[in-house]
Amino acid sequence: MNIMYKSTRSNSAKVTASQAILKGLADDGGLFVPDQIPALDIPLSSLPSLSYQETAYEVMKLYFSDFTEEELKHCIRGAYDDKFDTAQIAPLVKKDGAFYLELFHGKTIAFKDMALSILPYLMTTSAKKNHVENEIVILTATSGDTGKAALAGFADVPGTSIIVFYPKDGVSPIQERQMVTQKGDNTHVVGIVGNFDDAQTGVKQMFGSKELAERMNKKGYQFSSANSINIGRLVPQIVYYVYAYGQLLKQGEIECGDAINVVVPTGNFGNILAAYYAKNMGLPIETLFCASNENKVLYDFFQTGNYDRKREFFVTSSPSMDILISSNLERLLYKIAGEDPETVKGLMDALGGAGEYQITQEMRDKLTGFVGGFATEKETADTIRKVYKAADYIIDPHTAVAAHVYYTKAADTSRKTVIASTASPYKFTRSVTDAIDKEKYDAMGDFELVDELNRLSGVKVPGAIGEIRTAPIVHDTVCDKSEMQQTVERILGL
Repeated sequence: MNIMYKSTRSNSAKVTASQAILKGLADDGGLFVPDQIPALDIPLSSLPSLSYQETAYEVMKLYFSDFTEEELKHCIRGAYDDKFDTAQIAPLVKKDGAFYLELFHGKTIAFKDMALSILPYLMTTSAKKNHVENEIVILTATSGDTGKAALAGFADVPGTSIIVFYPKDGVSPIQERQMVTQKGDNTHVVGIVGNFDDAQTGVKQMFGSKELAERMNKKGYQFSSANSINIGRLVPQIVYYVYAYGQLLKQGEIECGDAINVVVPTGNFGNILAAYYAKNMGLPIETLFCASNENKVLYDFFQTGNYDRKREFFVTSSPSMDILISSNLERLLYKIAGEDPETVKGLMDALGGAGEYQITQEMRDKLTGFVGGFATEKETADTIRKVYKAADYIIDPHTAVAAHVYYTKAADTSRKTVIASTASPYKFTRSVTDAIDKEKYDAMGDFELVDELNRLSGVKVPGAIGEIRTAPIVHDTVCDKSEMQQTVERILGL
């Protein structure tokens, strides 16, 4: 089966997987989606015997059909190797009745490593396949985790450079230090005076500028994206849900064919969309629980069918979810709109203009497999403390948002539930230790808290944290949200 990719916003010509990966965003501003969601072509009963790498191949070969077997296996081997601190890559651990899918064992200790470890390989292979001679400029906005994972993946990769924008006061101290200490002659990190939505909007505007693209081409550059708008980010995320099902079978927790539930903490909707794609491929998932923090624009959408970004923005302890414009929701809208790009374009135009849209009842009826939930800041902290006391297991604030939704909405179902554990607690030492015992740890510095977390959890301090304790700051650029394009032009010498 030869899968091609089309835009969510028009009936423009289809492109191959490698072309979609290179472009990142369609010319009309839409997101690339497969022209059909392929079915898993291996029996579920075979999943327990597959390694993570073998599972990755079985999933990715279906979507990246213009890659040869040799090319794709080269990408997978290069991505999922000893840069992960466990051979399992994504362990599934049972704690207090739920199954935590630990997606933070990569180089930057967050789930973004799962896809961003392979994206540079997919990107450079795609460039060769399409005879691209320009230098590929990875332009990315981050709410905390994508930036460091992308920087680590693309650092010193020949034929590429990377520019990451992040909200200067909207990430954790550890997240910021991970980014600003990043080495690599081709890496650039810029803090903006604004929030993540401002950064994401600025990046999308640059992608949509034909005048900027022409000037870049004359200088030998072209943009691509490492955000989850890139299909090369989304497809690798499907893999770990398929792998988790195989691990449940392997552990004897379910029988082959049994349905499971999945809870995903999400702001940009990419991580839960990957689970939705897995479900549509035939993975037995009953309900997808979409977990939001106090920026609960997705929760309200699932409750009402109305998406409204005109609301107060909260800076929370789960900054990777501090998002009011969930880019990947567009791919779901396309699916529930009967793959009608005109409908999607109208909704996106309304979001960009009036700041909100309302889907039809017919579209809402197709969302029955989703349940929205959210956690307040207090509920997030309470859940960290609850899980620690009940299971001697420490989770980060993003995972705690999902765990709260599990306890309140999914724990009393008869189905086994997988919680996507998206970041190491070592990335959020202050929030985690405050939740466990604020009075005891309040006076400690961030790196003192790292050592205390090590004592509390018994989990080895990840190398990613050890590296940044004494690493010099090499990126100190800050600009206003209105100056993002000028900053890019200066970096590239346009």
